[in-house]
Amino acid sequence: MQSVIHASQRIVVKVGSSLVTNDGKGLDHAALSRWASEIADLTRRGKQVVLVSSGAIAEGLQRLGWATRPKAVHELQAAAAVGQMGLVQAYETAFRAEGLKTAQVLLTHEDLADRTRYLNARSTLITLLKLNVVPIINENDTVATSEIRFGDNDTLGALVTNLIEADALIILTDQQGLYTADPRKHADAEFVHEAQAGDPRLEDMAGGAGSSVGTGGMITKIIAAKRAARSGAATVIACGREANVLSRLADGEAIGTQLIAADTPLLARKQWLADHLQLAGRLVLDEGAAHAVVHKGTSLLPIGVVAVEGEFLRGEALACVDPQGHEVARGLVNYSSDETRLIMRHATREIESILGYMGEPELIHRDNMVSV
Repeated sequence: MQSVIHASQRIVVKVGSSLVTNDGKGLDHAALSRWASEIADLTRRGKQVVLVSSGAIAEGLQRLGWATRPKAVHELQAAAAVGQMGLVQAYETAFRAEGLKTAQVLLTHEDLADRTRYLNARSTLITLLKLNVVPIINENDTVATSEIRFGDNDTLGALVTNLIEADALIILTDQQGLYTADPRKHADAEFVHEAQAGDPRLEDMAGGAGSSVGTGGMITKIIAAKRAARSGAATVIACGREANVLSRLADGEAIGTQLIAADTPLLARKQWLADHLQLAGRLVLDEGAAHAVVHKGTSLLPIGVVAVEGEFLRGEALACVDPQGHEVARGLVNYSSDETRLIMRHATREIESILGYMGEPELIHRDNMVSV
């Protein structure tokens, strides 16, 4: 069995609190430097890497001298505010030593649930990757409330994987991977080297709470793999204390548990777009644009739109219809209905002069569109 990471070009790496803070003792600078070195190795191989890191709250607890994780949201927010300072500084130092630039990105559930924020977050992350910057993402615990928190960064890692259409999610933990049962209690427990993400039997195998400094457990990683598979991404659950784990995975070595998606990334994302979007309006395309969208798989440019129906905001889902009124595609629009009416039938180069700015050159990008 070869690791899927060998062929993956865009990868999300998630590391948990127990690894980042050496089981709550404070930031493990040696571990952060090691991961920075390995991520630098992956980037030299032409791979794009996004790092999702826990650790702000755990580092805050240590700095504040709190022995146990509080339950009150405002205390968790305070700990996150204190700890985030040390966490981002440590990562910046580690990656700078490898000649890599980093960017801090803090997200909440609302950022990905709202379509406008979803597109904004996606555009920012894709741009950072194109600039060879390593985005370091954490949940914005300082402002998140109990109702909108991701709850664990395994979930956040999966959502970011979907957001940027990553090929794979690597979850680094303090365990070797998934067993058929808890090996500490069942001597006959067998290690799971590979399975299909979303297999209901996996959730039966996993379970139990995470460490005292984190919120996850193996069950959250299994569910995260299931989420990541919705966009076609595979997930690898491996031990973050394993020497050169990221580089070895990139070499194709089978380490940890590999959970494979049932569908290819493109097919899975198109299915997600087709099944989960409520349409806010319609764009009527000319014959040339309709043909290009359906048969060439191109993005939709403003010049190909002849009419706009309905009122909508940036990020909402629209139907694209041909001159006869037949729906040929649907997708997430980059401009509001008022802006679209102004720029339709105009070339991309004219957008900025008409609107005073240019958010995106496409009206709907091909990655956010599916033919129907």
